[in-house]
Amino acid sequence: MERGCFERSGRRELERVHPVRQQLRELLSGRGRRLHPDFGGNVSPGSVQTYGIPYAVVDGNQAKRSVIFFYDGESDGVDQATGQSYPFYPLPDQAIVQPHWVEGGDPASVDLRDDQDRHLIVVDRDRRHLYELWNAWYDTAHGQWYAGSGAFFDMNTNNRRPETWTSADAAGLAILPGLARYDEVYASDPTGTYEIPHAFRVTVRRTNGHVFPASHTAGDTPGALPMGARLRLKAGKDITGFPPEIRRIFRAMKTHGLIVADNGTDMFVTGTYDPRWNNDVLNPAFGQLSACDFEVVQLGWKPAALSVEVGANQSAFAVGQTLTPTVTYTNPGLASVVDVYMGLLFPDGHTIAFFTGASGFAVGDAANPASFRPAATGVSLASPLSATVPNVFAYPWTASAPRGGYVLFLAATKANAPAEILTLATAPLSLQ
Repeated sequence: MERGCFERSGRRELERVHPVRQQLRELLSGRGRRLHPDFGGNVSPGSVQTYGIPYAVVDGNQAKRSVIFFYDGESDGVDQATGQSYPFYPLPDQAIVQPHWVEGGDPASVDLRDDQDRHLIVVDRDRRHLYELWNAWYDTAHGQWYAGSGAFFDMNTNNRRPETWTSADAAGLAILPGLARYDEVYASDPTGTYEIPHAFRVTVRRTNGHVFPASHTAGDTPGALPMGARLRLKAGKDITGFPPEIRRIFRAMKTHGLIVADNGTDMFVTGTYDPRWNNDVLNPAFGQLSACDFEVVQLGWKPAALSVEVGANQSAFAVGQTLTPTVTYTNPGLASVVDVYMGLLFPDGHTIAFFTGASGFAVGDAANPASFRPAATGVSLASPLSATVPNVFAYPWTASAPRGGYVLFLAATKANAPAEILTLATAPLSLQ
């Protein structure tokens, strides 16, 4: 890249900006990669094929459909204990046979998963729920929806995806909030004060890891930007010569910036499919900006992981002796709560004795989260603290316990979601 591209803004930029410069030099070779509006209307008048990502708005009565996923372990609408999908997504039947419901334009019954991203986005306006599918296809022969992955977002909250989970976007982000929308860009505003209140989704060719608010990694190129990184149009960039609606887009880029959401073509900014867009206006306007007009202002925030260690008073036991675990934990102060599970995994590899109190336990099965019994629920992580907790639980060995190797464990999970383990500590021991 040219020297001077992506210099420090002095506004919340992190010290870690320097490692990304090697990739940025490559990305911005010459005069820098030009921005491109990855949205618009129909490819040609009356065509099925489209530009941009469409979205549908339904009411709370829309019937729910099950979707079978390739990445079922990171998708909503799936029983994570069994891997079975269940009716969860409010997908209109019109999307199956009518064009312009799925990204790319062709109906969902046309299998283009090998050629296109095929996003399908639905908003439940009554509940304020957002559903997003990637690589969607409807198999008419079997009457079944399929997709690469699927994500649910409750728009009444600011919750993000579980850490390490993808979404319909590689970064694990919601797509719809990052799209340039026609109704925002051309909002009727007699006062002249309305501004677009969010960042825009952007793609780059390679990434390295992820930072908040992203939750998923889809690249490990050294020096590359992470998923979730932000670029912001420099405050001094002159945008006065652009049409008013284009200036509104570019002012949002100065205020909220671009957020790296996926791997793709460098500096492609995503928007909605809408026949009202005029690409004869959008393309030349975006093309006058390059990546060198932006600065890396925030690579994102990622808290330290909750650190837990668990140990036993001895490594081998005989019948009649008592196990007294010791737990050491360091809490980084996450603004959330967790449920804590502690117990012993038996030699058969699936039976678990969950500790429920001093010398108290309940038997469960590792394959059945419904059988799990927590040692504590709703444990706050809001205040940083570090402590050692000895002898909180005890387990007396009896003759009914099978001989062999055991695993002592402590797991912190997302509240009310025992299958979503945030951290796990283990220690081997045996009954002789």
